[in-house]
Amino acid sequence: MKRICVYCGSNHGGNPAFTAAAKELGALLAAEGIGLVYGAGNVGLMGEVADAVLSAGGEVIGAMPGVLKDKEVTHLGLTELEVVDTMHDRKQFMADRADGFIALPGGIGTLEELIEIFTWLQLRIHTKPIGVLNVAGYYDKLLDFLDHMVADKFLRQEQRDMLLVDVTPTGLLRKMRDFEPAEIEKWFNR
Repeated sequence: MKRICVYCGSNHGGNPAFTAAAKELGALLAAEGIGLVYGAGNVGLMGEVADAVLSAGGEVIGAMPGVLKDKEVTHLGLTELEVVDTMHDRKQFMADRADGFIALPGGIGTLEELIEIFTWLQLRIHTKPIGVLNVAGYYDKLLDFLDHMVADKFLRQEQRDMLLVDVTPTGLLRKMRDFEPAEIEKWFNR
């Protein structure tokens, strides 16, 4: 993996563990020689993960819609900044530039990005690993709901298992490296 797209909040959230995890993930990516692709924000967890990568000498690529760029939330110290027309263009740019995806804690935008890229995996629009960094149990209820979808037969267990989960950046990165796109093909060829 050369680059990982990180979805996360433009706020810090209510638990200091969220900020600590963003910094830890950023430092790990840089130490492993993995670039960051993200939404180009300089605030909240977005700013923290980007600053951690940059301060460790790593590459950070950001995509920001022009309408948000004018709101002065754009990180101006990035390796590369792409100003795009729409939020859809932003998500497509990030998906195209990344070799995998990680969701840190965040709000409705983070949730939307995670679910969309998970849907794209199920539809084989891409075959890249997707991970959830479940800091302080932040995603427990979402993971429970996905299990509920399996129980009610709206989601197959094999599909549910494609979403990788760990509580540490190191553990999650290991799972992502072990991810085998061929497993997706086996599932679709049943």
